[in-house]
Amino acid sequence: MASRNAIIGLVAGAATAALLLTSCSSGGGDDANNTIDGDVKGEVTFVTWRTDLIQDGTFEEYAAQFHEKYPDATVTFEGITDYEGELRTRLSTTNYGDVLGIPNSVLPDQFADFFEPLGETDDLAADYRFLAPKSYEGVQYGIALGGNANGLIYNKDVFEAAGVTEVPKTSEEFLAAMKAIADSTDAIPYYTNYKDGWPLSQWSSNIGAITGDPDAQNAMTKDDEPWTPGSDIYTIDKLIYDLVAGGYTEADPLTTNWEQSKVDFATGKIGTMALGSWAISQMQAAASDNGIDPEVVGYMTFPATAPDGTQYAVVGGDYNLGINKHSKVKAAAKAWIDFLIEDSGFTDTQGMVSPLLSKDLPDNLAGLTEEGVELIELTPAPAGEEALFNNIADGAQIDIWGNIYRQKLVDIARGAADGDFDSYIAELNARWAESRAEQG
Repeated sequence: MASRNAIIGLVAGAATAALLLTSCSSGGGDDANNTIDGDVKGEVTFVTWRTDLIQDGTFEEYAAQFHEKYPDATVTFEGITDYEGELRTRLSTTNYGDVLGIPNSVLPDQFADFFEPLGETDDLAADYRFLAPKSYEGVQYGIALGGNANGLIYNKDVFEAAGVTEVPKTSEEFLAAMKAIADSTDAIPYYTNYKDGWPLSQWSSNIGAITGDPDAQNAMTKDDEPWTPGSDIYTIDKLIYDLVAGGYTEADPLTTNWEQSKVDFATGKIGTMALGSWAISQMQAAASDNGIDPEVVGYMTFPATAPDGTQYAVVGGDYNLGINKHSKVKAAAKAWIDFLIEDSGFTDTQGMVSPLLSKDLPDNLAGLTEEGVELIELTPAPAGEEALFNNIADGAQIDIWGNIYRQKLVDIARGAADGDFDSYIAELNARWAESRAEQG
């Protein structure tokens, strides 16, 4: 895949449950002289989800610059398309590279089993954004390569052809826009990317945007019925259901294709997709490759207006880079992470939010600013509860940051599974409440 394989998340997939893995020992990793503060030397293997940047030579250019800065160190790359799936298996060994994006299947209380501590979170907070998801008990295990606003991409030409002149600000307005696209154009109004699965998880990154509450995710850990009208998660899943039930999605979700969807979006065959702002540059590239002005790519927050009358977009980190605790080149691995974040220009070229507090927001989020959208970052979980949300979701077997429970939602909406929206929501609430009780 030419992108990240699942957005930003704190929760393990339901069907995978918690990682039942055992940390293996390795002489190189346990060497007292092998620390992140040691001599920068050796060969670093970077396991990455960004296969597109391997294919187009971007990472090789970064590696050459890194080697010029650190003559005794080199970097090689291993790109993985099914990133989450393969890493889930490889974490049962010591063979998962030196630097990698921390998979979403690793729960906070498991970080120390697989990853090298990068420092105290409080000390790093003066310089970095997006630390909370990969911090546990005050220790930081990952630093985001970049960050994203969350919402939906939309094709401006498709909207114009359908007579949609304003960006929808409520679910009702969004559904009306999708109907207009269906009635007036040949485009698929909304594309689920059901078959690839991971794009369905992108919707969850909007938790907090609907209510404008940065504590919305933490609040779910205190609620036996988080799927209640007006809540973030209910509003998100109701919109997905209504899009599918209304016939505004692809005819056969079992045949969707992520790579092809980028071309189809750029060429006006798809109207909208729920993706983080990381996708903007990829859609613009697809447009340019097909002789289309990249300005055709628009970006909007989730179509909802909070009770205070404001629209919000949640901003958060993409994959967090961590160091394999068994790595034999920890200092070089840390230097590579620092280089990517501080020197490579990665976030500038990708149109992402830099994890460095000293850097400004990217130009491609100007559309949100023009619409008066305010950016919020979710509140970290309280001390001692960093794993609670994950554990409740895992116990309930609801992969909020995965794809399985939303694939069932889509199946119900399209008549391929039993039930209706209300019955499925009741089931989700019951499972959530039972898991909360088990967590004490």
